[in-house]
Amino acid sequence: MDIIRLIASDMDHTLLTEKGELPPNFDSYILELDKLSIDFVIASGRPLYTLETIFPKIRNKISFISDNGGIISYKGKIIFKSLLEPADYQSMIRFVEDNTDGIAILCGLDSAFLSEKYKIYETYLKTFYSKITFVKNLDQLVIDANKFTVYFPEKDSKEYYEKIFNPQYGKDFSVTVGDTVWIDIMNRGIDKGKAVQLLGERLGLKSEQMMAFGDTYNDIEMLRAVKYSYIVENATSDMRQYANFITDSNDNFGVIKVIDKIIQRYKNM
Repeated sequence: MDIIRLIASDMDHTLLTEKGELPPNFDSYILELDKLSIDFVIASGRPLYTLETIFPKIRNKISFISDNGGIISYKGKIIFKSLLEPADYQSMIRFVEDNTDGIAILCGLDSAFLSEKYKIYETYLKTFYSKITFVKNLDQLVIDANKFTVYFPEKDSKEYYEKIFNPQYGKDFSVTVGDTVWIDIMNRGIDKGKAVQLLGERLGLKSEQMMAFGDTYNDIEMLRAVKYSYIVENATSDMRQYANFITDSNDNFGVIKVIDKIIQRYKNM
């Protein structure tokens, strides 16, 4: 194996268990990686402000690729962001309302914004967006937003992606599916893979010095960007083609098992 200097991992269904829990003693593994000069990166569709609350003790020891690449934070400092044009996301909001049964979420840098008629979903959505602002007229809002998300309570996001969203927006924007309930739209060229590449370039790293873990479609570009690409055993069934390796499931802490092997190997070098 090449000398690994950067490890990136998706959150939901990859690093986190199905109960949404981090592996035991997770912080200690990250601190060991830091001692070995290996950068750890959380790569998620969740916003930066939510991710930072999940890792309070090590937030300045790790990097975050948040909003599927819309913002990159390196050890406490934002080094990249890509903002959507207000006219574009306002049009997307109206499109969702007129053509789907999905729920439009405008992802601002400090809060997620939803129409006040969707307050019934607040408890569930706060797992992913720890700060939510409800407004009367979402399609008239003008804010700094780096991602537009649609939440599908009926768990049919992939079907909507294939039939509606990719044909409508795929040529001009980066459109991706997360799990069965999310569609995310970012500026063209923005995804987890591009973010890993940008971070690698900043750190002077090549693909063979980077490792990534994922489970579903919004991880594809990230897995393609690194030599050591892993999917967890519980990954979406057709994801095997995008990874060079498979590790144990999220509930069996597959990501940590690989990280622990790297730590033990490098300690003995």
